[in-house]
Amino acid sequence: MESKKHICSIMFAICLALIYSHSYSQNSHINTEGLYNAEFIDNIFIGHFEDLQNKNDDEFLLMFWGGYLNTYGKQCDAYLPKDKVKIMKQVCKTERVTTDYLGTETSRYCIEWKWEWTGLYARKDLYEAKMNLQNKFSDDALRSTLEKMTNPNAVGNSVDLMHKAKALNYDMSQILKLNSCDSKSLRRFEENLIAFSENREGIRMKEDSKYKKVKDLGGPTEKQNLTQLLNDLIYDQAITWAVNKYVNNSISNISIASKDNKGRPSVITAYYNYSSFFGKSQGWARIVFDNGLPKCIYFHDYPNNCKTPKASIVNNYALNKYKI
Repeated sequence: MESKKHICSIMFAICLALIYSHSYSQNSHINTEGLYNAEFIDNIFIGHFEDLQNKNDDEFLLMFWGGYLNTYGKQCDAYLPKDKVKIMKQVCKTERVTTDYLGTETSRYCIEWKWEWTGLYARKDLYEAKMNLQNKFSDDALRSTLEKMTNPNAVGNSVDLMHKAKALNYDMSQILKLNSCDSKSLRRFEENLIAFSENREGIRMKEDSKYKKVKDLGGPTEKQNLTQLLNDLIYDQAITWAVNKYVNNSISNISIASKDNKGRPSVITAYYNYSSFFGKSQGWARIVFDNGLPKCIYFHDYPNNCKTPKASIVNNYALNKYKI
């Protein structure tokens, strides 16, 4: 019986390894290794928009556009065409300041804006697609703001957006190191990013994203080093935290709250240590699994906000790299 289980384990690992070797052996793939938004970028590249988890998140998409165009403009200006256009940004032209009866400033806000050149350039069609999305987002801004203000989890959503921004900053700092400025893969990604933003079909590959393939196969059934897995997941998430600092290797009191029909964890809770302005404290995290793989991380301070685990960690777990 044990030998059969061992053979199944080996076959499972070989299957996953083949997925990876096949995906990365093709020059037609964009390199997303180690990126927070690797799955998003990969699905845009292959044109499988239906598999995007955040396909209705215009706010995220607009942040992505801004980050990508600015990064490309800084690092790849020499590769831009002659008809490149200026990347503009809005800055405050006139502020309104209110004071109390003692003359102490009580508030300051902008009442008039102007456009200013960032000093960077972009490809014309890419910039137009970004601005069209921005104009659409501006039209919906009031409704969106009201929805967020009345949402019971308004503070959590704001913090979540800040974490997404930090993760995007990291991705933008890496993507042009992983893919050359003039790569055909990057051009294809850009064409599909335009198509997705314009709500039309992109250039589609038959092959599914490697991340989807791993999810479809599911997680391992053998015993895993959950302490190391949780440490890696939380350590990675903590990079995007604004205030608190995670104490590495501080995972304790791991509890498997429930299992699926294959005996794999479906919900795990654990405690961890972190430091803040108020000194050292202890928090908890709840990890929800889907098909045997980590899907959402919930933290004690914002228990309703699902943090998506980094794809590379999930894939390592699927590849049995946490096996004891």
